[in-house]
Amino acid sequence: MTFDTNRPVAVVTGASAGIGKSTAGKLVELGWQVIGVGRDPVRSAAAHAQLTATARDGGSFTMLRGDFALMAEVNRVAEEIAARTPRLDVLINNAGGVRDRRIVTTEGTEATFAANHLAPFLLTRELMPLLLANAAPRPSGSTRILAVSSSAHRISQGLDWDDLQSLAEWSSVGAYAQAKLANILFTRELARRLGTDGIAAQVMHPGVVASNFASHGDDGMQAYMATADTVSPDEPAETLVWLATDPEGGRAAGRYFHRKAEETPAPAAQDDGGATRLWSDSEKLLAELGF
Repeated sequence: MTFDTNRPVAVVTGASAGIGKSTAGKLVELGWQVIGVGRDPVRSAAAHAQLTATARDGGSFTMLRGDFALMAEVNRVAEEIAARTPRLDVLINNAGGVRDRRIVTTEGTEATFAANHLAPFLLTRELMPLLLANAAPRPSGSTRILAVSSSAHRISQGLDWDDLQSLAEWSSVGAYAQAKLANILFTRELARRLGTDGIAAQVMHPGVVASNFASHGDDGMQAYMATADTVSPDEPAETLVWLATDPEGGRAAGRYFHRKAEETPAPAAQDDGGATRLWSDSEKLLAELGF
């Protein structure tokens, strides 16, 4: 597919279902060119068919597949995106999830940490040339990087620097909380580093969403989700689209949002020193993996 360089382009990860699919659909309906990334082949094919049919005003949808628990897959997807479009206005790092047990990938990483933090870190880094090129001729803040965190970050008292991936001491909720805390700290450091480059980085939490989010979680997580007061994926998708398109999303980067309003994250998520260290440790880990 050929991309129109006069129309905005967004990349949405986790676009085959839930929040990501709803976000991609809303952007396509606004006339955006959206590249979605999904893992499951059946859900990805269904999302592609549905969202292509709902495109309006020159909008379009392209689906790429990749398992973001593996950095080799993330790297490949980044290369495919860069090969398809010379323009990238908004990157929405939405993909993530929980696990019911400790899973060590074939690359030697812990799957929860890999999919929720390392994958968006690597994807953002590899797509940075596109984002910077897009930002250069445009008004400051019109190019954006958005992350989906969780209120579960408040469970974590801070990143465990001796066991960042929870490889030694693992629990489903603990590993997820640490990874979602990492999302906020990564966004905070992104905002600091990109302050003079015209790119705004923001992060949001979606609330408790009725989706397939907990399908790979443990019994406790699934029992909680079965009785929780949930919202439709469309609600957090509205916030993501607002952050992608409204002037507010391009102002004062590094903020944390819920329901189109700024909130204050936990104290551990406001640790600038921790944000800088997380960046450095993530780069070292990726280097050890060959990326």
